[in-house]
Amino acid sequence: MGTVFWIRRFLTVFAIAFVLIVGAQFLRRRTISDSVIQGLIWSTISSAIFTASRLYHARQGRHCALCRDTPEMLAQLPPERLD
Repeated sequence: MGTVFWIRRFLTVFAIAFVLIVGAQFLRRRTISDSVIQGLIWSTISSAIFTASRLYHARQGRHCALCRDTPEMLAQLPPERLD
């Protein structure tokens, strides 16, 4: 798993967390600018923690059985499950 894989994973988690956090802040009747600032701060923190923990576990040889998105896990899937 190269650097591109981990950057893509970080950005995916960042985008999802950003949308959820901004939406939650907006529902709490915060201004758009406050919502975006909170979204940027907390999505960066949560994405960094998530990616760092997954990187640590991947280096230890423990892959997420639920995710099955690492190249090693995809290689173990039967051909009919690769759709």
